[in-house]
Amino acid sequence: MLKLLVFMQINSNIGLVLEGGGMRGVFTSGVLDAFMKHDVFFRYIVGVSAGACNGLSYMSRQPRRAKISNIDMLAKYDYIGLRHLVTQGCILDPELLYNKFPYEIVPFDYDTYFANIRRGDVFEIVTTNCLTGRSEYLQERDGNSHRLNELARATSSLPYVCKIVDIDGQPMLDGGIADSIPIERAIVTGHSKNVVICTRNKGWRDKGKDHKQPRFVYRNYPRLRVLLSRRLKFYNEQLDMVDRLEAENSILVIRPEKEIVVGRMEKDIRKLENLYEEGVALGNRFIKEHLSKLTAPY
Repeated sequence: MLKLLVFMQINSNIGLVLEGGGMRGVFTSGVLDAFMKHDVFFRYIVGVSAGACNGLSYMSRQPRRAKISNIDMLAKYDYIGLRHLVTQGCILDPELLYNKFPYEIVPFDYDTYFANIRRGDVFEIVTTNCLTGRSEYLQERDGNSHRLNELARATSSLPYVCKIVDIDGQPMLDGGIADSIPIERAIVTGHSKNVVICTRNKGWRDKGKDHKQPRFVYRNYPRLRVLLSRRLKFYNEQLDMVDRLEAENSILVIRPEKEIVVGRMEKDIRKLENLYEEGVALGNRFIKEHLSKLTAPY
């Protein structure tokens, strides 16, 4: 009953935006576990890549499931590596992550997920359409567990090191290529205020340089090549937008405060545990400081 009361108090105009970031996403899983501890659930969520995958366990109301998948099972199964790229066409073991994990090893609660969808919750997964070079915001609302798993796989399929994933006849890759932090999507869907979970420190910017992609790279997808050629510039612009909207009090941002030492493909369990625990701590602090802002009318 408490869950229902707190949940019903969350302002429906407030969205939850989940950035990706590969294994840095353990921070997000920590924050979301803290939210679940306090029975704080949002009605609208949009997630990218690792953010979407962690958000799924939040939508299915399964505390620590994402942590177990990301950290405990990594130590056991070593599911990141070049051997998976050679054998399955993806640097992450897709058979393990999107089939054996949700159905057998770390069972996903599809019943609860789809029950929340039926009662009106919205969970959008961002993918990049390789043909159009545009982001797509996809949902699975009809109870198709296989398609939901494929959406999770598509949004997490990194360019160059993962196969393109077919979704509804369309070639899809990592949503972070086209929209790494989908705040604008949350706004245009009617959410005037948003909570954003980022996986980079405040002020961080990518100092690398964009490079024009040669024609032999994704030769059948010229618009994807254009997008990849501008990827760093676009991501830095999104980080600028996050800072601007935060300064304007239009969004609330939860981000790591300690220096990030976790890489996108990090396999150091201690580093991952520490980042997860920071997420839990900052999630708890956020609830203590801002719960009234989530429940009171704006």
